[in-house]
Order: sequence, then structure tokens, then C-alpha cells
Amino acid sequence: MIYGEANAVLPTHKALAKAKELGLDLVEIAPHAKPPVCRIVDYGKWKYEEAKKKKNEKPKKREKEVKFGVNIDPHDYMIKLTRAEDFLCHGFKVRMVLWFKGRQMAHKDLGFELMQKVKADLEGVGHVDLEPKLNNRNILMMMSPLPEEKRKRKFRLEDDDDYDIDDHEEAEAAEVHDEDEDHADDEDGVKSEEE
Repeated sequence: MIYGEANAVLPTHKALAKAKELGLDLVEIAPHAKPPVCRIVDYGKWKYEEAKKKKNEKPKKREKEVKFGVNIDPHDYMIKLTRAEDFLCHGFKVRMVLWFKGRQMAHKDLGFELMQKVKADLEGVGHVDLEPKLNNRNILMMMSPLPEEKRKRKFRLEDDDDYDIDDHEEAEAAEVHDEDEDHADDEDGVKSEEE
């Protein structure tokens, strides 16, 4: 039995009597332990706090994002597609974002062509949930993984198990930080070299 800082091994009837004496409830918190562990608490308050804990525990986000620029270098394109393929093969949904800088908005057709190319390159591991659509200065596309037995990798060999999803999360965070700085420069009126 646990009550505050005090721990004691008591028969069930004595633990119940102690709880009644204090005007509280005896709650079993570890029924499979030897002996079972109970705590003297206000049951309503305890239940409320447990519900609050569960509510605050955020489920793991099963969605990843890969960002492209309109004038992406072929090598960078391959790296980003390999990463997107890895995410899809690990069961994540992938949001593809192609963003336009400055005057690139005049060439939206190039952005849609690039997104169609991405879609074609990843059709072996995923299917499109949301077709490419223009959203302010971005083109968005959403892909979901195919069932495991239907997946056919194109950019990474099937037996290449050295890949770890956590390795890319750090790189992804750094990449997002760099891109945020690029966007901040554009928004502040500082012209990039392309403009």
C-alpha cells in the first residue's frame, strides 16, 4: 500500500480500513505485482489526472514533409526522392511541398511538371491522396504508402537496412531551418541572387 511517502505491506482488509479512516479510496495500480500494489487516493481526482495524462500524450505524427524548389539540382532531387521513398517504405504519409520564390510564380507550369515527375518516380512505393494543387506560393501533394507486398523501390535497394529514420530527422530539422531563413530573406524584401 502506498500513501504519500509511506509504503507498507498490509492485508487487504487493513488497507481498506486505513483508506476509510482517511476518507479516501484504495486503488489498485499494479495488480500483477507480488504482492499487488495499491494506493490510497481520492479516486475521482486520480481518474481525472490519469485522463489528463493520456490526453497530453501526443500520438507520434505519421506524416513527413519533403520540400522542393522549382530549380532543384538533379542530385538534390535524387536525395529528396530517396528520402521520400524511405519515409513511404516506413509507413509514413509524405507531404510534398514545392515552393516558389519571387518571380518564379510566373512559371507555375514548371512546378506542376516537377510534381508530376515526383509522382511518377514514387509510384512504386506510394499513391497520391491529394493531387498537386496550388496553395499561395506553394504546390502541395500528399502521398500514402502502398501495402508492403506491392512496394517496389527505385532509389534504394531492398536489402539496404543501414537506413535509420531517426538519422534523417536531424538532417530534416536542419534543412527546414535553412529553408525558413531563405523564406525570411524573401519576406523581408532582401533579393536573392536569382532575382
